[in-house]
Amino acid sequence: MIETLQVIPAATLRAAATVLRHGGRYQLTAMFANDERVINGNFAIYAIFFSKEDAAYKTIKAIIKQDEPLEFPSLTPLMAAAAWYEREIHDLFGLTPVGHPDLRPLVLHENWPQGRYPLRKDFNPASLESGERTQYLVPPVQGEGVFEVPVGPIHAGIIEPGHFRFSQAGENIINLEAKLFFTHRGIEKSVEGLSFSKALLQTERICGVCSVANTLSYVQAVERLAGTEVPVRAEYVRVLAAELERLYNHVGDIGNLCAGLGFAPGTSNGSRLKEQLMRLNERLTGNRFLRGWITLGGVTMDITREMVQDISQLLAGIMSELGELTGLLRDNDAFLDRVNTTGILPEQAVLDLGVVGVAARASGVDVDVRRDFPYAAYSRLTFDVPVYTKGDVAARLWVRADEAVESIKLIGQLLAGLPSGKLTSKLGSVEPYQAAFSVTESPRGSNLHWLMAGENNTIYRYFVRSASYPNWPALTVAVPGNIIPDFPLINKSFELCYACLDR
Repeated sequence: MIETLQVIPAATLRAAATVLRHGGRYQLTAMFANDERVINGNFAIYAIFFSKEDAAYKTIKAIIKQDEPLEFPSLTPLMAAAAWYEREIHDLFGLTPVGHPDLRPLVLHENWPQGRYPLRKDFNPASLESGERTQYLVPPVQGEGVFEVPVGPIHAGIIEPGHFRFSQAGENIINLEAKLFFTHRGIEKSVEGLSFSKALLQTERICGVCSVANTLSYVQAVERLAGTEVPVRAEYVRVLAAELERLYNHVGDIGNLCAGLGFAPGTSNGSRLKEQLMRLNERLTGNRFLRGWITLGGVTMDITREMVQDISQLLAGIMSELGELTGLLRDNDAFLDRVNTTGILPEQAVLDLGVVGVAARASGVDVDVRRDFPYAAYSRLTFDVPVYTKGDVAARLWVRADEAVESIKLIGQLLAGLPSGKLTSKLGSVEPYQAAFSVTESPRGSNLHWLMAGENNTIYRYFVRSASYPNWPALTVAVPGNIIPDFPLINKSFELCYACLDR
């Protein structure tokens, strides 16, 4: 994998991004800001691009001097994927993307005081008072017979809050506005100044279902900063954890999707198989979400022969029953009538918005970090990456089903070839104000963690871009043209996370 860093004045950011985007070879995968005034007197905008063809990441660092106007040219008119990133930068740092078409608050809600920017280093949360409540503007849809249906932010299920406003004409949805970030926890702020080991506890808890992926991204970024080489056996065990996480999520998501259209046999069987896998997780690590297994420099627990036998026996049964479940779905005409051609996400929308993971591969975009930018032991293993082209609910379902089968095969392969050796390496000292990032493939897609070290092996700046972050805007593209009763089905086919946004 090739990585490069280009440092430029902020005024030339759009021109530099245009060069990278020429021909569509490089895609924006993350964008964020950093308050580096105590280091060099500047703010900085980081835009990270990737190219599967070149097996490369390229980072543009745009410098904004503190005595200059705190602004930069917006990339959103050039690439829609930048829209949310720039709104978040504006909210959290007070840096203005000039030319952005929609600078409504994204992360900070209506009662946040004006002129207070929580990710600046001089922000003092102890002095924060509630501001005057402002109105959140929702773009109207007008016309004869058009009406709005508000849903949330409080829902009937046990899920985090999110507000969805549907504009409709008759039964057909014309537009969907999603308002999220209701329970933002400020994790990126709270870890500032913490040691790498203490911050790991926060990282593991960003999201329940992506605990392994988040932890793996974080520790790999720290290990790169420290120049630490992880033992080969530990790399295999890390892949085992990642694939067990992918497997229980995909199996559970298949059941959840069935719940979106009231197909009880699929729902109950998906839930039953997921429960078996999560009980396996608990037997292996003492935690149903596999927390505490991956650590800085390696892993905390080994795999015994008895564990290998337990895993192999359970997964053999899961493989058989998963085949029966997907066979039941593929042969059910009533089920197929609901999922085929529903909630279509076009391939061009995937490319424009930087959509990742299952949602991208279901729309014909063949990208998987495990294969294209391999990490841990993935380069030593062989597996297929399922890709479908229709971009509908059915395609997202079949990608998950096929990936679950591949995960079972991958686990069998790595258990058969598990090398001997130690489990951890000592973490070296990290030079202050050096930065590194790591990308892993979570059950929902690529997951990027960027880290700048502070003094004495602490964190100066931590940025997390979960797979759900670029995928939420895609939901608002897939829903119009469908009917409201199909929204739960479409939503569950993306299976996006609120907690991953509220980091």
